[in-house]
Amino acid sequence: MTTVEKEMAAGRFVRQPNRFTGELTAEPGRYRLLVSYACPWAHRTLIVRRLLGLEDAIGVGVVDPIRDERGWRFPEPDPVTGATFLSELYKATDPDFDGRYTVPCVWDARTGSLATNDFPAITIAMETAFTALHSPGAPDLYPERLRPEIDALNERIYETVNNGVYKAGFATAQDAYDEAVEALFATLDALEERLADRRYLFGADLTEADVRLYPTLARFDTVYFSHFKCNIRRLADYPNLWRYARDLYAIPAFGETTDFDHIKRHYYATQRMINPSGVVPKGPLIDWTLTAP
Repeated sequence: MTTVEKEMAAGRFVRQPNRFTGELTAEPGRYRLLVSYACPWAHRTLIVRRLLGLEDAIGVGVVDPIRDERGWRFPEPDPVTGATFLSELYKATDPDFDGRYTVPCVWDARTGSLATNDFPAITIAMETAFTALHSPGAPDLYPERLRPEIDALNERIYETVNNGVYKAGFATAQDAYDEAVEALFATLDALEERLADRRYLFGADLTEADVRLYPTLARFDTVYFSHFKCNIRRLADYPNLWRYARDLYAIPAFGETTDFDHIKRHYYATQRMINPSGVVPKGPLIDWTLTAP
């Protein structure tokens, strides 16, 4: 049984809990962020690291987009941890761990172990615990006055959009698929309406909510529409969401961390239970550089 199959219940995908949940502290050079450009959860951490100017404070190691039964692999042994496979770091931290070896995760050089793979907490920590290391003029992505509203919207986006595409794509029962895809497009419809009169989800300023939504939108027409059967509408069929996504893509922290080659190769070549041949499609041809109207 594969690790993904372990996360199935009655035809429904139930994502495994995050194993490591240690707190991060603002100590330059202590942590190494381990990511895949293909993974939406990792993508959000790269965006926040760049937006807040934490590149010198938090190092990064990038795994190859093609993953086999051994899990994520570094193209060359990671120069800081010495690992060839991410699984080595999981096992070094917890020898009994038998779940999926997930990105993003954070290696603590001081303790020689993984501090966290709790992806929702990583960006929040960057935004709140690392403020002393933010670059001058860095945005406040998690303003205290908006936190309850941001948290509520993030929860809906996570359940129905970020994780919703996986619930649809990995479903092995018709009712599970129907439930997931209907909830997904209901939320996309609501977000389309929300963005009718504002630039970002909470108005004129970027927040954590935008960071969490963008990676799913960036992968939507390229992967989720076809590979995960999320094909009621394309992102490009939503005028406001499509404008919003391109607007974010134009910001270097978003666009320059978006690697469509890694994204396509990972999903199509790795997830053989959905795409048995492993053939990676040429299309779709999408121009993300279009100027937002």
